[in-house]
Formats: sequence, C-alpha cells, structure tokens
Amino acid sequence: MTKFREYILKSGNEILLGKNAESNDELMKLYRGKENTIFHTIAPGSPFCVIDNLNPTQKEIQESAIICAAKSQDWRDNKNDVKVNLFKGKDIKKTILMKIGSWKIKSKPEILKVKKIDIENWEKKNVN
Repeated sequence: MTKFREYILKSGNEILLGKNAESNDELMKLYRGKENTIFHTIAPGSPFCVIDNLNPTQKEIQESAIICAAKSQDWRDNKNDVKVNLFKGKDIKKTILMKIGSWKIKSKPEILKVKKIDIENWEKKNVN
C-alpha cells in the first residue's frame, strides 16, 4: 500500500492526502462508498484529502480545505483564493475508462472558497 501524506488537525484528528495520481487512486478506493468527508480542488492537480473521522466539525472541515488548497497546483501556479469541492466517499465512482487518479462525483458537491490569506497563514505554520 502506498504511504499517504498525513496531517494532524488542531483537534487531534488526522487528514490523509494523496501524493500523486496513483496514491490518489488508492486513497479513493479505500474510502469509496463510505461516509468520510473528502476534498479536492475544482481545478485539476490536487491531492484527494480525507478526514479520518466520520463527524468532522466545521473547524476541521475548514482546516482540511485549507490543507487541500495549499497542496494544489492551483495554489502553486496562481497564489490566489482556491475553490475546493467537499463530498463524501459514498458520492464517488470510477469507470474503467477513467485515467489513474481521476474520479467522478455522483452528486453536486459543496464548494468551499479558501482565502489566499488562510493558505499563506497555514504555510507559515507548516513548512514541509
């Protein structure tokens, strides 16, 4: 099994992130069909991020969205606000024609706008 990036949220709960297309696929296979909260930027080129807790608080959701945004190509390339999709593992599917790392969201995801200042503040505290 591929090793995922792991971050401990301020609450003590963990968030798991894919490192590349292959680990994104592995992570989504682990959480497909489950109730866990998952994040991915609207723009391509982000890790899938999963809160390893079935009932995350709003603070955990916000912190996780910031981490997802900070690790995205959208942030790397544009250094501006980043829009992040929020959905559940039960809402994803993959067909055999989809490339590695790509998944379809079956229902309309919630969209969170992560502010540039929040990403910058997170990066200052988490140099890694």
